[in-house]
Amino acid sequence: MAKKQLNVGLIGYQFMGKAHSNAYRQVNRFFDLPAQINMHTICGRNEAAVTAAAETMGWANVETDWRKVVANPEIDIIDISTPGNLHAEIAIEAAKAGKAVWCEKPIGNTLPEAKAMLDAVQAAGVPNAVFHNYRKAPAVALVKKMIEEGKLGTIYHFRAVYLQDWIADPNFPLVWRLQKEIAGSGTHGDINAHIIDLARHLVGEFDEVCGHLHTFIKQRPIAGAINDKLGAEATSEMGEVTVDDAAMFLAKFKNGALGTFEASRFAVGRKNKNSFEINGSKGSVVFNLEKMNELEYYNAEDPEGYQGFRLIQATEAVHPYAGQFWPVGHIIGYEHTFVNLVADAVTAMCAGTPISPDFVDGYENQRVLDAVEVSSENRGWVSL
Repeated sequence: MAKKQLNVGLIGYQFMGKAHSNAYRQVNRFFDLPAQINMHTICGRNEAAVTAAAETMGWANVETDWRKVVANPEIDIIDISTPGNLHAEIAIEAAKAGKAVWCEKPIGNTLPEAKAMLDAVQAAGVPNAVFHNYRKAPAVALVKKMIEEGKLGTIYHFRAVYLQDWIADPNFPLVWRLQKEIAGSGTHGDINAHIIDLARHLVGEFDEVCGHLHTFIKQRPIAGAINDKLGAEATSEMGEVTVDDAAMFLAKFKNGALGTFEASRFAVGRKNKNSFEINGSKGSVVFNLEKMNELEYYNAEDPEGYQGFRLIQATEAVHPYAGQFWPVGHIIGYEHTFVNLVADAVTAMCAGTPISPDFVDGYENQRVLDAVEVSSENRGWVSL
């Protein structure tokens, strides 16, 4: 792709729209990319709210109809940051229009939707990306490098948790993320999807899963006005929760490794603990997003008497992405994972190579999500 400027059309302006907007605004300030990102148009159904968002986040134009954004010949990239029930329709139409399609996770609310989206971008031959941004934390990228270099040896275990507590209060309102017809699933698709993607990225493809999905609070106050931090005002009317509050499953990987996964939005005291431990024949690593610049590493080949988990601060320029920002020891944060993802995606687009992660990853992740749901319903192991 020879273009020196890539115009983005962002559909959605709440929490993820804000995160994506910040990445677009910052990426060319930190990375020397082959093309400049231009924040062309932001789209949302509430004209007053999306106009305010455009002014705050730096978008040049505002639209209330996503179809007009997709049809605009000036726009190169369609970024889908809407609730899940709109992902498939927008992505398929964007692919047909010849646009690059970047989408929040999970790409579809169902496995057939994800397959239709993958088929659409492949048929159109357009670049595509999924915002599994945690791959782009320097410490996680370092784990990937260590595994590829054989520093952990044969991988035996991947155990992961993603724990939050923001809906543990029974009076927390029935926001769209708690409604299956909009979100597709609850904790499972929202945060379990992230640790599934990290497992595939770091360890390999899944072979079998056995899981359980559970809902603790069956009814909640219907939501009033929403905000961009996942919350909303509670009304006096009650509605039914139709998604899971917690999800857990066992996994066998095709390479012989074993996995355990737990995701909950009822882990009181845990605000955003996305953590994994990998055990191999030569060593182990531990990552926790709440301390995302740190990586714990155990080297089994250290001399006797000197073995133990060491703490690696992944802020030096030798660590992936870290050198793009601040001097050593000056930590980066959640927002920078999106900046890193956008930088990688732009570089790949301009080189004509696949973006990582892409819709193939999105579809494979959805296969695992779907298999765990089937397992929970059938109360048994499901083969992928």
